[in-house]
Amino acid sequence: MAGEIPDLLAEVRTGTGKGAARQARREHKVPGIVYGGGAEPLAVNFNYHYLIKQLKAGRFLSRLFNLKVEGQEDVRVICRGIQRHVVNGLPEHVDLMRLRRTSRINLFIPVEFINHEKCVGLKRGGMLTVVRPEVELNVLAGEIPEKLVFDLEGLKIGDTITISAIDLPEGTKSTIDRDFVIANIAAPRALVASDNEEEEETAEE
Repeated sequence: MAGEIPDLLAEVRTGTGKGAARQARREHKVPGIVYGGGAEPLAVNFNYHYLIKQLKAGRFLSRLFNLKVEGQEDVRVICRGIQRHVVNGLPEHVDLMRLRRTSRINLFIPVEFINHEKCVGLKRGGMLTVVRPEVELNVLAGEIPEKLVFDLEGLKIGDTITISAIDLPEGTKSTIDRDFVIANIAAPRALVASDNEEEEETAEE
């Protein structure tokens, strides 16, 4: 289960409708709505600069947040939409959905590689080339893995690590329906260059 779910800070927006939203924007705030989870919709505002920082951090549309609003209980949410200005592309409205522990969502989970010192290929000068440092998984909101772990022990130069080689937590599945590559143990650059030179020499003969 995830150890740290990042906080997302907001404040209650007084009033609803276009007038209240326009007023929020004049105050350098971005209006939003929180819905779902068996509760009434909640109108909120985000500090403009704070929200921009969160968006620049990446994965805003596929990351689980702990929404903190003064006077309200903390709740897990995921962004379900960002309305942007048609000209400058800046955010004008944010839609957030509350999640129950039994809700299923798609999230990017980081992959960690362990036992580098026991990897035969790395000992012989190979390089670990990570193709996907994160994997998008379909998970239960109440059982989100903090990370996926792959043991490099015994891997040789040329070995490839695919998603099927990683033990996914129970109830978790990949959103991609094929055995895609996560990483590989690439040959040392010197060896690759040497092989290329030999091939060129053979061709010239």
